[in-house]
Amino acid sequence: MDKPQDPQRSNPMRHPAEQPAGAEGVPRFGRLLLVLIGAVLLIVAITFASEAYFS
Repeated sequence: MDKPQDPQRSNPMRHPAEQPAGAEGVPRFGRLLLVLIGAVLLIVAITFASEAYFS
């Protein structure tokens, strides 16, 4: 008969178990997208302001 596998051999790096996939794990990118757009707009504003100030 087969002997049971040792959990240490099947997971030598001791990674945590995978999370179940489903509706709860769906990432929401709306807030991240708004922050990204805000950061780009801030960089554009700083660029135009520094160009106006230094020239």
